[in-house]
Amino acid sequence: MKVVLFCGGLGMRLREYSESIPKPMVPIGYRPIMWHVMKYYAHFGHKDFILCLGHGADVVKRYFLQYDECQSNDFVLSQGGKHIDLISSDIQDWNITFADTGVASNIGQRLKAVEKYLEGEDVFLANYSDGLTDLHLPAQIEQFHAHGKIASCICVAPPLSYHIISMGKNDHVEKIESMSRANMKVNGGYFVFKKDIFCYIKPGEELVVEPFQRLIKERQLLAYEHAGYWECMDTFKDKQRLDEMYARGDAPWELWKLRGKKKGKP
Repeated sequence: MKVVLFCGGLGMRLREYSESIPKPMVPIGYRPIMWHVMKYYAHFGHKDFILCLGHGADVVKRYFLQYDECQSNDFVLSQGGKHIDLISSDIQDWNITFADTGVASNIGQRLKAVEKYLEGEDVFLANYSDGLTDLHLPAQIEQFHAHGKIASCICVAPPLSYHIISMGKNDHVEKIESMSRANMKVNGGYFVFKKDIFCYIKPGEELVVEPFQRLIKERQLLAYEHAGYWECMDTFKDKQRLDEMYARGDAPWELWKLRGKKKGKP
């Protein structure tokens, strides 16, 4: 199944990085967050990617054109450095399409721009490229096929750092509580789509605004609830937290590194 990755946004809340590189290219450890998302999909056998490029397209292209497998894989160096034998590799069996979808395009228009690269695909996957999870992807796909709908997204608990305020008369606060305790859910950015999704996107429309409202009205949008790990890199504080988790070996999204467990299970 092909995977469409939206990776051309400005990422204004990460301006320390995203003024020079697109948000999905901001690194976690040795690799950009987009690479971690791609490794996640490859772990489940989905290795055919379509990158929706925009802001910083040259950075993304250059990164993969100059990709260094040695950076994240074990290898043997011999002949005084003249020969390298990789013990493992990351992207050797990946197929990556680089598509210019416009610097100022929204997500809906980026998706519409790559429709031609999805010819023959009845169902495909899509992702914002800035969120990490330990979601067992086959379970979401199985639910999607079982219901026969057009679209599916994961719904997850929002970040713990945000709180909801309930206001009463005269601007008095009646209650304040963590968003997670309020049992609210947000769109986690991991999508499954039928090709029919393109019939719901009109020129200029944002994906989750008008098109999703049409799907909801026709009861064609599924939500797959995920209670496990999920985190989005929206701010510099988020990046610091993910860097710290990665550095101490506590990176639950790295399903490809699981040892002694059934891979990819929640």
